[in-house]
Amino acid sequence: MAKVKPRVYRGMRDLLPEQVSARRWLIDTIRRVYELYGFVPLETSAIEYLDVLTGSAGDEANRSIFRVSNPDKKPSDPDSEALGLRFDLTVPLARVVAQHRELPRPFRRYQIASVWRADKPGPGRFREFTQCDIDSVGVSSEVADVEIIAAMCDTLSALEVGNYLIRFSSRKILNLALPFADIPADRAEAVFRVLDKLDKIGMKKVRLELSGGYRDESGDSIPGVGLSGSQVGRIEQFLELKSDKRDDLIRQLRETFASVAGAEDEISVLERMSRQLAELGYGDDRVCIDLSVARGLAYYTGPVFEAILPDAPEFGSVFGGGRYDDLVRRFTGESIPATGASIGVDRLLAALTKLDKAREQKSTAQVLVSAIDPAMMDDYLQITYELRRAGISAEFYLGPPKRFGKQIKYADQYEIPIVVVCGSDEKAEGTVTLKDMAAGRRRASEVQDREAWRDERPGQITTPRGELVSSVRDLLDRIRRADA
Repeated sequence: MAKVKPRVYRGMRDLLPEQVSARRWLIDTIRRVYELYGFVPLETSAIEYLDVLTGSAGDEANRSIFRVSNPDKKPSDPDSEALGLRFDLTVPLARVVAQHRELPRPFRRYQIASVWRADKPGPGRFREFTQCDIDSVGVSSEVADVEIIAAMCDTLSALEVGNYLIRFSSRKILNLALPFADIPADRAEAVFRVLDKLDKIGMKKVRLELSGGYRDESGDSIPGVGLSGSQVGRIEQFLELKSDKRDDLIRQLRETFASVAGAEDEISVLERMSRQLAELGYGDDRVCIDLSVARGLAYYTGPVFEAILPDAPEFGSVFGGGRYDDLVRRFTGESIPATGASIGVDRLLAALTKLDKAREQKSTAQVLVSAIDPAMMDDYLQITYELRRAGISAEFYLGPPKRFGKQIKYADQYEIPIVVVCGSDEKAEGTVTLKDMAAGRRRASEVQDREAWRDERPGQITTPRGELVSSVRDLLDRIRRADA
C-alpha cells in the first residue's frame, strides 16, 4: 500500500484534547448565559445554495466563500444549483426566518457552530472557526439592542476575562456625518467603505484615502474617494468626538449636529439605550459610546457594538454585532427588524490563553485506577466501575501492568488528580490507597532527601475498601478547595 503523507489543509487545524477542553469550557459558559436570557438553540446546514450566501455582506464576504461541488448538479442546471459553505451564522438565520413563516415573532435564537472563510491564513487566522451567535428577530425597539449589549457584558463576566469594554454606536448616526460634511448621499458607500477600515489602517491613511489616495507599504496605489479638504475635515471632526462618559458624548453629538435635519431622533435612540443600560447597572466603565465603531457597513442598519479586552488589545474585537433590519428582505421582500452579536471562539480563546485565563484540561478523568498486579484485573475493573456508577469520572490504566512508575508518569502527563492503588497487601487488609498527585508534587519540590520523601509518602491516604467512593469525593473536594 502506498504511503499517504499526513497533512492538514492550509488554514485548517487539529485540536488536541487540552485545546478541546478549553473550548468546551468556553462554549458551555457562553451557552449558559445565552439560555439564561431565554434564547433558544438553532442549528442550520453547513452547506447553503450559493445565491443564498452571496449578496448579503458585501464583495469581501462573497470572495471568501468556499465553493462546494454539487454532486446532483448537471452541466445544464442553472447557477442557482451552485453550493457554498456558510461564512457566518446570520445569513442562514435570515434564510430560516424567511423559509419558516410559522416561527413566533420575536424569534430569539442562539447558534454555536463552525463557519468557513477562504481568507488568506496566517498566525491565529484560520479558514474554519467557531462562532457563538445570539439574535432577536422581529423587534424594532432599541430595547432588543440593549439586551444584546447586556448579554455581551454578562457573557464576558461569566468567562472571567478581566477588564473588558463594550463600544457601541449607530449606523444611522454615521449617516448623519454625510450632510454634516456636505457629502452627497450617492457617495455614502465609497466613504463608509473607507471608514470601515479605520481600526485597521488608522486615521492618517483614512484621511488620505478619503481625499486623493496614497501608496501603501508594498508600493500599491490606493485610490482616493476624491473628497475636498473641508469635507475630510468635517468627517475627522465627527470621528474625534470622544468622552469616557456616555452622557457627555451625547451632549457633544447634539451640539455638533444641531443643524442636521433628523439628527435629534437618532441621537435620542442612543440616549435611551445609554439610560436603560445605566438603570440595569452597566455603567461607563463597561459600556461606552464610540463613534469610530463602523462594523460591516454593507450589513448593519442601526446600532452597532463590539467588545475589546484592554489587556489584550492586539486581538481587536472579540464579540461584536449590530442591527440588520434589511437582511431578510432579500428572501421575502419584507423588512423584518433584527439585531444580534457573535463571539469568535478562536480569537477569544487565544486572548484568554495570552492572559492565562483559559481553562485547559488534559484529561476528563478525575481518578486513574492503577494496575500493579495482573492477578487482580477483576478487582481493578470493579473499582473503576464502582467510581463511574457513583458519578466520578475514572480511567482504568490499560498499559502494561507492574510498571507502577510509568502509571504515575501517565497520571502526571494527563494531570489526573487522584491515583487509586491496590495490590495484594491492600486487598488482604481490605483497604485501598489514594494518591493526591498535586500534593505529592508540591511536597517533592520541598523535600531534598529522596529517601525521606519516600518514607513520608506525601499525598497518600489509606482508606477502607468499603469507603472508596466517599473517600475519593472528600479528597476531590479538598483538591478543589486548594486550587480555588
